[in-house]
Amino acid sequence: MHSRPRRAACRRALLAAALAAVALPAAALDFKSVGEPAPLYDAPSQKAQPLFIVARGTPVEVVVTIEGWSKVRDAAGDLAWIERKRLADRRTVLVRGERAQVRAQADEKAALVFEAEKGVVLDLLEPGPAGWARVRHRDGQEGHVRAPQVWGL
Repeated sequence: MHSRPRRAACRRALLAAALAAVALPAAALDFKSVGEPAPLYDAPSQKAQPLFIVARGTPVEVVVTIEGWSKVRDAAGDLAWIERKRLADRRTVLVRGERAQVRAQADEKAALVFEAEKGVVLDLLEPGPAGWARVRHRDGQEGHVRAPQVWGL
């Protein structure tokens, strides 16, 4: 006799939870850079299979963090585990296309400061304005790059 109202209340609660989950904004992407050359593993343990050594400064997207380990995604979309202490808060971006044009201002018509080839890591000074990022090359040159030309934003 009481089970029918209870079931209806459970259904309403489940529906409300499902709607609330849909209404929540997506979590922001969490990008870091590798602080020093470090091994990437296939599981969160030093006893796991090492996959390869990732270079200092390489940008990675942190997908999940558990017990001192972070599961990260690289620019190719591959997932692996790294010790959390090996990551730096400093942000970097990686040139995606054959070349990225770095300009004096965030404007396609602005003077060209330099070009960076595919695979070059640039320090991220600040994201934005919309569609652009301010970056610095390791030789000290600074400028703005269009966001689609780099990975790590």
